Amino acid sequence: MIQNITFASIDQRSCRGFLAKSPTKRAVVVIQEWWGLNDNIRLACERLASMGYTALAPDLYHGVLAKNADEAREQMQKLDFSRAVEEIRAAALHLKKNEGATSIAVLGFCMGGALTLLTALRATEFQAAVCFYGIPPKSAGDLAGIRIPVQAHFATTDDWCTPESVETLEADFSRGKVPSEVHRYGAQHAFANEKRPEVYDAEAAAQAWKRVFEFLSKTL
Repeated sequence: MIQNITFASIDQRSCRGFLAKSPTKRAVVVIQEWWGLNDNIRLACERLASMGYTALAPDLYHGVLAKNADEAREQMQKLDFSRAVEEIRAAALHLKKNEGATSIAVLGFCMGGALTLLTALRATEFQAAVCFYGIPPKSAGDLAGIRIPVQAHFATTDDWCTPESVETLEADFSRGKVPSEVHRYGAQHAFANEKRPEVYDAEAAAQAWKRVFEFLSKTL
């Protein structure tokens, strides 16, 4: 069952989020797409909890839900990514302090996938990272510096995370000897979003989630 909670940010501001509890000590911080904290993210949290991982999704837009792509783009452009990483860290600290989590992964979709990789690079609160079709700009940091295991999922038809950008990401991982696995699917961007039937690919999504749980069972 999903709970709406508040928790303290690193600088003691109030943050909101979805929390889905599991009785184990393993947890995942789930990072939203550019739409905001919507039903697709709720489903992801519920899926993780059903498999034995307490899931917390911080609301990085603080109550705003985009109604269309133009609004989503505007919200993403306004988002301070460094500030967002700090709120993701705060979510992990909440899981440790209040839910007794002893091992935590970060997992995100689209914009959240890019933030997942930035968090893996900049934060020390996480033991693993799972990225769905998101890559931060080169200017945000050298991803070769990541030191935790990373699993990444990309579509072959994607004009944001293009096949060429995924190859560059793999090269960065290789250069930095990042423990990583990168999977490609014959699908479109956002193929794991069940709430978007125009791009959702049930077969690719099922395969990706199977790989996610295999990865988490090894790393957490």
